[in-house]
Amino acid sequence: MTLNTQLANATVNGQADNLSARLNSGYLRIYDGTQPATADTSIGAQVLLAELTFSATAAPAAVNGLITFNALTADSSANATGTPTWFRAVQSNGTTVVMDGSVGASGCNLNLSGLTGGQIIIGGTVSISSFTHDVLNASAGL
Repeated sequence: MTLNTQLANATVNGQADNLSARLNSGYLRIYDGTQPATADTSIGAQVLLAELTFSATAAPAAVNGLITFNALTADSSANATGTPTWFRAVQSNGTTVVMDGSVGASGCNLNLSGLTGGQIIIGGTVSISSFTHDVLNASAGL
């Protein structure tokens, strides 16, 4: 028989709310280079381009598994120049990883627009107008 797990909406929202609570006052770090194989894999030679801060309450309660994050505090002076390819979201302690995702102009977990030549420029402002995460449609790997 094939697998056919069906989660109740309350369960999915609970998972989403747990994820967002882990990001209260946390950080969204944007990097260049190759995204690590898992969120538990250490960062290697990838360069930190920018770091934004989640609100004290990262997001209100999820709806149907969708997290709509509150406004993130922009990085008013990007760390380095480079092409953003992935992000890592960490808790407020700056070290405990919550999740990674892809970054690009479109079709990614985080879509950035308004970049100069597709790049983040050192000293420039990096802001995100909206950020959502859908736990129902997120792939997982172990």
